[in-house]
Amino acid sequence: MPEFFWLLPVGFALGAYGTLIGAGGGFLLVPILLLMYPQDSPHTIATISLTVVFFNALSGSIAYARMRRIDYKSGLLFSTATVPGAIVGALATDRMPRRPFDLLVGVLMLAICVFLLSRPASSGVGVGGGRVMRRRIVEADGTVHAYAYNPVLGVGLSLGVGFLSSLLGIGGGIIHVPIMANLLHFPVHVATATSHFTLAIMTLTGSAVHALEGDFVGVFGRIVPLSIGVAAGAQLGAGLARWVGGVWIIRALVAALAFVGVRLILLAWHG
Repeated sequence: MPEFFWLLPVGFALGAYGTLIGAGGGFLLVPILLLMYPQDSPHTIATISLTVVFFNALSGSIAYARMRRIDYKSGLLFSTATVPGAIVGALATDRMPRRPFDLLVGVLMLAICVFLLSRPASSGVGVGGGRVMRRRIVEADGTVHAYAYNPVLGVGLSLGVGFLSSLLGIGGGIIHVPIMANLLHFPVHVATATSHFTLAIMTLTGSAVHALEGDFVGVFGRIVPLSIGVAAGAQLGAGLARWVGGVWIIRALVAALAFVGVRLILLAWHG
């Protein structure tokens, strides 16, 4: 019971922050679980995180749907690529030793930080050359977003996102949002909302694979309070997203990534 009461507020905080930046919270939950449960295998950590991220993404998607910020056509397109990657990634987690797992997650976090700091987020400008998909999203408050991107590039990158996110249990939003905002020219607010929608589909698939393999045995007591917390926190995060500018969302993303990345690398190095 004491574990339930501290996991619940942890889930709430992760749900609020993760939904605000469109990342699902898994990128923070995995390091927390690695630190709090050093005896657990990467497979167990990924199982817990991926399932919790699903409930976060589902709750956040409902909130963003009310704001009309989700690009459903693009989200479904990306999901066709992330789902196969998520299945392969979920099956591969039990083949990875713990220390390389810690190191891989940490290095990935810092690499994304460098990427975000070196490239300014898009304001919705179209792309030149090749096949282009043009999109126009009108939010509930009347805000209009017009942008364009290469769908072939988007699908190809989403395949890798699905694999890595399911392998590491981080959900994928932490990777997908920078890709959508910096490489595919999505406005940041549309990227975070659409990422959440794609994330809900992808993590549902990865979680189903873990469920079919019987991986929930022994960890259900952690999944329940974390899932309740993130579902509630996601509603707060989506509400905060109405008032926080895209630049500050990216900065918050970088700050969190840098902290957990360095911590995990040090843990793997001295472990």
